[in-house]
Amino acid sequence: MSDLVVVRHGRTAANARGLLLGRLDVPLDDLGRAQAAQVAGAVLAQAARTHTPVAAVVSSPLERTRRTAEAFGLPVRIDERLIELDYGTLDGTPLADVPPEVWADWQADPDFRPPGCSESLAAVQERVERACEDWAAVARVEGAVVLVTHVSPLKAAVGWAMGIGAGAAWTTHVDPASVTRIAVGGGRRVLRTFNETAHLGGD
Repeated sequence: MSDLVVVRHGRTAANARGLLLGRLDVPLDDLGRAQAAQVAGAVLAQAARTHTPVAAVVSSPLERTRRTAEAFGLPVRIDERLIELDYGTLDGTPLADVPPEVWADWQADPDFRPPGCSESLAAVQERVERACEDWAAVARVEGAVVLVTHVSPLKAAVGWAMGIGAGAAWTTHVDPASVTRIAVGGGRRVLRTFNETAHLGGD
């Protein structure tokens, strides 16, 4: 079996401030750039130890993911399906300022869309599952594929691996520059690791 290595981008100033961050195209902050180098080094070192080539590095089109992907020093392919959920009018809002009734509706209904949002968590799940299926087919033949993405798509990939769909959206936590590994092969997919952060040290 080979791996889909799913990486969350490094930290941004918006992340540090506790803002809901969707399609706003913001850069990595200083820590985020350091984290990008750390996560790339860790993934490449693991690939060398296990003699598993990295066949492709694939990124969401947003800057914070592209810059994280570029730290791998390999050609970066862009897959629009890995982009973050569109939070509509809530994009850039402090998490604490999101109305409680919105959180309640969001968690209760995977088809719920916040005001101005173009898609639901269920829709995110569908597009990410299609991406995972396509890149898993590459991984089975060519070697490990690194997918650099965001919180909601990463959780969708976990839901795909575990066969629970959007059920992972509200029951998991994903850190910046973390690594999640999904083994694929033989018609199976296995969540091998989740939210690895040891490579970040004390940061």
